[in-house]
Amino acid sequence: MTMAYVTASSDLPRFKSTRDRRQRVDLVTDEIWGFSDIRADHITYAPGDTAAAHYHVGARHIWFIDAGQGVLHVGDQSFELAKGDVATVDEGEVHWFENTGSEPFSFYEIWVPAPSETVWIKDDDI
Repeated sequence: MTMAYVTASSDLPRFKSTRDRRQRVDLVTDEIWGFSDIRADHITYAPGDTAAAHYHVGARHIWFIDAGQGVLHVGDQSFELAKGDVATVDEGEVHWFENTGSEPFSFYEIWVPAPSETVWIKDDDI
């Protein structure tokens, strides 16, 4: 027997950053689907937005860019990204994004497996 599960977009958890105008929609979480071995969300950065430097414990991180352009910072390196690009970092690699364009910059974000913890480099920069 095949079973399909559907969740309406309006029922997905949405979060707005307290730091800037970034928005996140949770797509795959343990709470939504009962999956603990993967996590996914969709992030949108308004022009000029930037995330705080951080890393994840216990997870590889993959991004699929679906709109705009931005920069992924990983340690001392910076990578220009645009629609259609794919990027990844390993567990424990310090990273953050910034929108350097004039349009929204967004991507699908996947962790495999789901991270056990996110560590912020500056305690007050969550």
